Amino acid sequence: QSPLGSLPTTKAMRAAGLLLAWVLLRPASTQQCHLASPGGVLRFTDRHAEIRVPALHRVPSSLDPFYGLVRRCLDLIQQNPLPTELLRAALNDPGSVQTLQVVQYELGYVICAAVALLFTVAVPVAGMCFCYCRSRRRCGGRLRAHRRSLGCRRHCLLACLSLTSLVILTSVICAFVTSQRVKGQMEPGLGAVPTTLRTLRQHIANVPQGVQMVVDQFEVPRQQIISDLGGLSRSVGLSIHAQLKAMTYAALADLQDRAGDLQTSLHHLQILDKTVRALAAARAELEPALRERRRRVVALLDDPRCTSCASVLGRAQSLELGADYGKVPSVEKVLKALAGLPRSDFAEMIRQGNGTFNSIPELAVERMAQVIQDLRDEMARMTEKVQSIADAFPLPDYTRPVSEALVKAEDRSQPYLREVERFERYRWIAGTVLCSIILLILACNVTGMALGAYGLSKREDPSDYECRGEAGAKFLLVGVGLAFLFSWLLILLVFATFLVGGNIQTLVCRNWVNQEIYKFIDTPGNLPPSMNLTRQLNLRRDSNLSATYRECKSGAGLWEVLQLDRSYDLDEHLKTPKYTADFQKRLGDFTARLGDVRLLRSEGRQDLETFARSGMDEVDYGRFQEEMKNPVVQTSLPGLARSLEGLQKMQRNGTVAGRLATEARALWQMQNSTVQSQEALVAKLGESVHFLSRLAPHLQERVKTTLATIASVEARLPVQAQQILRQEIGCFTRKELRYFAQYLNWVGQTLREDVASCQPLATALDNGRVILCDRIADPWNAFWFSLGCCTFFLIPNIIFAVRLTKHFRPIRNRLM
Repeated sequence: QSPLGSLPTTKAMRAAGLLLAWVLLRPASTQQCHLASPGGVLRFTDRHAEIRVPALHRVPSSLDPFYGLVRRCLDLIQQNPLPTELLRAALNDPGSVQTLQVVQYELGYVICAAVALLFTVAVPVAGMCFCYCRSRRRCGGRLRAHRRSLGCRRHCLLACLSLTSLVILTSVICAFVTSQRVKGQMEPGLGAVPTTLRTLRQHIANVPQGVQMVVDQFEVPRQQIISDLGGLSRSVGLSIHAQLKAMTYAALADLQDRAGDLQTSLHHLQILDKTVRALAAARAELEPALRERRRRVVALLDDPRCTSCASVLGRAQSLELGADYGKVPSVEKVLKALAGLPRSDFAEMIRQGNGTFNSIPELAVERMAQVIQDLRDEMARMTEKVQSIADAFPLPDYTRPVSEALVKAEDRSQPYLREVERFERYRWIAGTVLCSIILLILACNVTGMALGAYGLSKREDPSDYECRGEAGAKFLLVGVGLAFLFSWLLILLVFATFLVGGNIQTLVCRNWVNQEIYKFIDTPGNLPPSMNLTRQLNLRRDSNLSATYRECKSGAGLWEVLQLDRSYDLDEHLKTPKYTADFQKRLGDFTARLGDVRLLRSEGRQDLETFARSGMDEVDYGRFQEEMKNPVVQTSLPGLARSLEGLQKMQRNGTVAGRLATEARALWQMQNSTVQSQEALVAKLGESVHFLSRLAPHLQERVKTTLATIASVEARLPVQAQQILRQEIGCFTRKELRYFAQYLNWVGQTLREDVASCQPLATALDNGRVILCDRIADPWNAFWFSLGCCTFFLIPNIIFAVRLTKHFRPIRNRLM
């Protein structure tokens, strides 16, 4: 309720006037939205995450520098670019492929094959020759003579064999590690092929359900909007009330002040008129008594018997009436003009106006009930419009070729994957066995060098036989024999893995990374008709695999890369006005008069106008104030009475003294009975004159201002209430449209990036490159490179070991 219970002071009235002026003059554009919130963030449920293709990335490893070294070696071996002509002939007419073309392209591998063949033949032959020489006691025997340089040569051979063994040990450890990495990545990598193909098929097959799931999520903004609609009407009413209450309450307070002025002024005018009449009557009654009293006192004081009475005689002679209120202006005309006022019950009028204004929130709820119901019905129709997104989505009829191609790829890949798995199992077994043999050779080297060196330290004479030195020489020869025996198996495993891994790296991975493979596939005529991916996958005829891959990687939808009978523009289907036009129109067309508040009825206005025209401001209140400055009696009766009482005590004549006492008592009686009552009436008259003299100069201006303010407020309330209504509805509309925009943006993003995205196809291709090249080919190539280092370093190992065995055996002839 408004605080209108008491009359405001002048300062409060001035503050209310300033507040009213600010409310009336401030522009409506500065008002802000007064709804509870600007619109929150909607949360949608994602039920499509379980059928996504997770993106794989290259995992940083401590062996990355080693992998880079192997790739650079392969780039040196195979420097030829992608053999497009050779591949075109092999794919379209395999019989036309010439061996010379293959040899020219694989020249680096052919040279490596020749080296491997030479190694495979030469090392076993050298081993057989060594065995023959050993049987003839010519190789690995004893030194024939002792020379001073033998110690230096022995130390040099020990250092070289140790260094060679260290290199072989490092290489075999790398071979073991990379072999395990290949084994660890091969099984999940091979398993990822059918899994990814099935996931892609499931992704494509679930597009209709996914689109329907996205459409069903419209329930989230719908429920939010319906919830907001429930509080719209009251929120609008409260906003109108809050923004207009300062203006309305100020006008009602001003009206109450003028009503109070009317009541109080009428009261004081009546007091003034009555008091003036009473004072005039009292003066007329007092005048003869006072004249008689003056005559008697003067006669007494003038008596010669009265001792020292001359000093008081002058005061007694001036004993006359003072103020004459018969001379003041009459207010009968003003009272006559105000007769019968107030005709209106201003208190009831203000209470009704205040109650009507405070009922605006309830009135808004009542007036907006129908449009709220219409908007709820519109939300139901909007649900049907949103359903058209799923009904018009074109993909189910055009993704069948992609699904069939994925099924065919999955079925055809199974035999190859099983063969690859079997080949990998054999490779791992052979690699583990041969690496173990290399470790055995290293063990023989270490044991032989340790025993031989220990035997040499215990031998006093170089020609003496020492069993530990002899045992060391035999261990070295065992290692040499193992190296000769298994070297050809090592080089065969190295070359087989090198040929496979090297071609995968140089022919596939290198051209996959630089997109040359996609360019080859995109070039017309390179692939036979049976391998036309654009037709098999039903891609757009104006597109190719490279463009499709780039579009999918950047987040395009399936409908944007497939060949459709008619173009489908998702953005066109997700334009907000397509779904919200009727909703906006209903809100935009709604109007309601919520500010029709009657603050002052016509009879009340007439009362105030009569009050202003009553002439109260024309009365000369200064005459009253001037007359009230005069006392009732010019000479103070109490003072004169006290003087007579003093003279009484000074008299010798008892008769004079008695008469003085009698006159003093008469003066006291006149003062107490008549003069004091008139002085009380003068004081009462002064209060009324003071109030009326302050109010009268501003009466017409205040009444005129109040009437103008009331009229202005009554005229502005409906206009500003309508403006606030439009503003609040505009705020509500923008808030709810943000919910629509959030939902439609989420629909577009979800369809493009998840439900109907072709990004999983690009992700699957990228995952294939990561698995094949980064996780399998890199450690595979590092394996054969490490094993090849072991194999080739076996040759200096054999030489140093055979040369060193002679130093661990006794010398035949000693030269001094």
